[in-house]
Amino acid sequence: MGPYGPDHRESNMTKNLRLALLASTVLAGTASAQDVTLTVESWRNDDLTIWQDTIIPAFEEANPGIKVQFTPSAPAEYNAVLNSKLEAGSAGDLITCRPFDASLELFSQGQLADLTDLDAMSNFSDVAKSAWQTDDGSATFCVPMASVIHGFMYNKSIFDELGLEVPTTNEEFYAVLDAIKEDGTYIPMAMGTADQWEAATMGYQNIGPTYWKGEEGRRALIEGTQKLTDEAWVEPFRQIARWSDYLGDGFEAQTYPDSQNLFTLGRAAIYPTGSWEIGVFTPQIDGMFEMGAFPPPVQAEGDTCYISDHTDIALGMNAATENPEAARTFLNWVGSPEFATLYANALPGFFSMNSTPVEMEDPVAQKFVSWRENCEPTIRSTYQILSRGTPNLENETWNASANVINGAETPEDAAARLQDGLASWYEPQQQ
Repeated sequence: MGPYGPDHRESNMTKNLRLALLASTVLAGTASAQDVTLTVESWRNDDLTIWQDTIIPAFEEANPGIKVQFTPSAPAEYNAVLNSKLEAGSAGDLITCRPFDASLELFSQGQLADLTDLDAMSNFSDVAKSAWQTDDGSATFCVPMASVIHGFMYNKSIFDELGLEVPTTNEEFYAVLDAIKEDGTYIPMAMGTADQWEAATMGYQNIGPTYWKGEEGRRALIEGTQKLTDEAWVEPFRQIARWSDYLGDGFEAQTYPDSQNLFTLGRAAIYPTGSWEIGVFTPQIDGMFEMGAFPPPVQAEGDTCYISDHTDIALGMNAATENPEAARTFLNWVGSPEFATLYANALPGFFSMNSTPVEMEDPVAQKFVSWRENCEPTIRSTYQILSRGTPNLENETWNASANVINGAETPEDAAARLQDGLASWYEPQQQ
């Protein structure tokens, strides 16, 4: 928060109050029915000033008579706080939705309203809506706000120094890594396995869609027509097993913050990652070097490119709200191109899922989102349906990915273990 933050918010609030009063004067008796205040529940407490200074004033100026309050909880406490409020009848009108099962459970319990017929839903693809739909896709209960895209960041200065070209194929990718390793000045790729999730999220889930063909493979796994022991699911493990040659000494004890620091300090050339790092890294490396980004390499020239364009955050309506019409007005606005542009530029790396292209100012964010033009989008394979049982496929994939990179488990053994675990509770995989 800058020194002018509070004053700026006060001026916005004063301005919007004047607008509301003007509207009530002009509309006389009819306006009183429209003067409502909507409350937004969220876990993104780091977004508070963005909502207060940018998002809410834009909405209120276009919709006099409806005021909005953004009231976030701490991220780790959000689910418990929200559930308590919903049960007590004290939750806000608008509910920020986590992807997949947590929000689906709220909808199943009748706590989130069905928004399938909301006009703004036509602005989103089936993939964009998939994290906030029933399993059969018949009902959608949250308006998609943003996704994050997986890929690789790289240090342009190191590439220029070593005369390296950005790789597009697997062969070129390993040739670049070999060249960096042979030079010996820099760590070829910054990633550790100590935290496990990093190996899966930035490793297996990053390059995996290239092999299981994105949505085609993900849906086949859910349907039971593919298994985790099929080549399309084993080969990504073989690929990340090769990465161990390029991760630098002691990567087995290297944490996620360690990896971040190696890259931002200019000690590593490539960083397997997601777009969520853009807003974190950009101020840290300011003036030190220029960041670039490239998508997961294809197996051979001319192959279809696949990216994990992972659905992350959405907004729904409390089924018990006393202001459903005003809430739907706000949700339609959240589904608009105007909101998409505001949000994507305020939080670079959190990308609009709106079908209307959004012009973004951050060059690295522009690079990530440009891949949508040529690459097929999918979401992380473990997030929908397949992690509802025990053992949890998402968490088991963390462990398996780390083990494979560490050489503690072969790709084939890791895949077999994951398949056995999934089949132990998921009926479509038992046939």
